Amino acid sequence: MTPNTQTSPAPQKTILITGCSSGIGAFCAQALKQRGWRVFATARKAEDLAYLREQGFEAFYLDYCEPETIAAVAEAVLNACHHQLDALFNNGAYAQPGAVEDLPMEALRLQFEANFFGWQDLTQRLIPAMRARKQGRLVHCSSILGLVPMKWRGAYVSSKFALEGLMLVQRMELEGSGLTVSMIEPGPITSKFAINAAAFAQKYIDMEASVHRQDYQRQFAKLQGGGTKSSVKLGPDAVFEVLLHALESDRPRPHYPVTRPAKLGILAKRLLPSRWLYKMLSDQS
Repeated sequence: MTPNTQTSPAPQKTILITGCSSGIGAFCAQALKQRGWRVFATARKAEDLAYLREQGFEAFYLDYCEPETIAAVAEAVLNACHHQLDALFNNGAYAQPGAVEDLPMEALRLQFEANFFGWQDLTQRLIPAMRARKQGRLVHCSSILGLVPMKWRGAYVSSKFALEGLMLVQRMELEGSGLTVSMIEPGPITSKFAINAAAFAQKYIDMEASVHRQDYQRQFAKLQGGGTKSSVKLGPDAVFEVLLHALESDRPRPHYPVTRPAKLGILAKRLLPSRWLYKMLSDQS
């Protein structure tokens, strides 16, 4: 008799991606789905969730500022994949513009809820299932502003600095467990990020009463126009390229800077004296 040499197909890889309504999250969800991944996607608006479901995604409502939705998503996703979740891509976030002296405490707390505490909450809920299987990829979409500062972005910068510190410590603590942690640090990427930031500036910053009123006028106009206009601004496909490496490589990296400005910022931080570095960054703001 001829031996049966047929092998079972590899199980479908599974990933939870947050912030899939547009931009990086939407692109990466579609691209991974096309590669055969089973993608669990989250968004906040009903119309975005409906669209994702029309596209064939298993979509869930999640707002990082609402802990009960984090718990519900973690439970629903783990149950749907029988606790066989391979990866998490924490991506959903926003930027709260404004000079540090003008930031209301409410705005700063909300920035950390959405960009830091919520990410940790979701990550913590998924790790036990990954530990049980001795495998898992935890990828966080940070920012070059998690490594170098920039004026008028103190709330966002501080949330990303905190994220970098917490998750890189966790990467070290997870050594030998089969789980890895990677940080993606984009520079300027084409998305609705700047336009969304303009809305938060209007909501929480009294620009007319501030001593920085003229600077705000310039910065606000830039945000409403979609942010920095530059030939070096890349599309979300650039982020997907490094995300794929973090998910599928045998040796995922701790850091994935994306775009030339991000890579130059890291290089400048390594080479320049601090006083020169901060002066250069200040002049570019």
